[in-house]
Amino acid sequence: MPFLGQDWRSPGQNWVKTEDGWKKTTKDETNNNVTDLKSKEEEYYKENLILSISCDVAAKKRKKDLLNNSTKIPYFHRDKWIYVHKGSTKERHGYCTLGEAFNRLDFCSAIKDTRRFNYVVRLLELIAKSQLPSLSGVAQKNYMNILERVVQKVLEDQQNVRPIKELLQTLYVSLCSLVQDMGKSVLVGNINIWVHRMENILQWQQQLDNIQINRPTTTGMTFLDLPASLQLNIMQRLSDGRDLVSLGQVCPDLSVLAEDRLLWKNLCQYHFTDRQIRKRLIVSDKGHLEWKKMYFKLCRCHPHKEQYADTLQFCTHCHILFWKDTNHPCTANNAESCCVPVSPQGFINLFKF
Repeated sequence: MPFLGQDWRSPGQNWVKTEDGWKKTTKDETNNNVTDLKSKEEEYYKENLILSISCDVAAKKRKKDLLNNSTKIPYFHRDKWIYVHKGSTKERHGYCTLGEAFNRLDFCSAIKDTRRFNYVVRLLELIAKSQLPSLSGVAQKNYMNILERVVQKVLEDQQNVRPIKELLQTLYVSLCSLVQDMGKSVLVGNINIWVHRMENILQWQQQLDNIQINRPTTTGMTFLDLPASLQLNIMQRLSDGRDLVSLGQVCPDLSVLAEDRLLWKNLCQYHFTDRQIRKRLIVSDKGHLEWKKMYFKLCRCHPHKEQYADTLQFCTHCHILFWKDTNHPCTANNAESCCVPVSPQGFINLFKF
């Protein structure tokens, strides 16, 4: 039944709500409560002020560390496989981007694997040429961290120096054009950070130029001690003509073998099609084809045939991207028939919508 009489809290008296219910208070108690509330509010304000000041100091310190490049950005994910989805569905929202795939896949361990090293380097080079602005800020930081690891590995192992030099030069030229011509808006982060990273690239290039390859300390049989037929057989397995030229500069005997016409003919037929070769024929005064000159001329006009010991695989049934020696949760009856190798350019093309 509703209360219809005078307000039971009676005018002129103050009531305060407590855990036990409403209680009457006098004016003095009310004033004390008001002062207590004000003091608590002042203390709360002071605490928030101190916290905000400390947060500002921490933010300034982080910014200073980033400008000095003294903080190391961690490697974010080391997933063995990722699901590549290009659109939103009822089961999945969003889509997978190039930067997300670059962050999540285990490229850090791939650098240490000699079978995958050239694959990762080629992928870094393709990203440096045209895809760097499309990466998120996190992916751009991760890119520079992986690049730093690659350079450190080359300096320690003293191997694969030339492709890393080409990668650094390509990246430096791309960054110069992005910073100067297109403006800093295409690169995520402070412009001073990217200037510092460009200085690091120049420093890495200088370190690679000053690298001195140490002679092996073993006293056993070397490449020069082998018969000429075995030396020629080994040279036939080289897939880059620049390696043949470098090998021919070791000694006069290898220089003669490096000029073998059959070596350069096999290189031309391996990397280029018959139609491409017919358009670039070079005949010597004696009527012979100059296969060595044709090879380098074809290299300037057409891309090389890419060859990698291990690549990423893409399952057309599950739309999963994974490394070749790792399993993925495939639901197909014959999982091997659904998996196709993915080249570095194919990896980038997967995320073009």
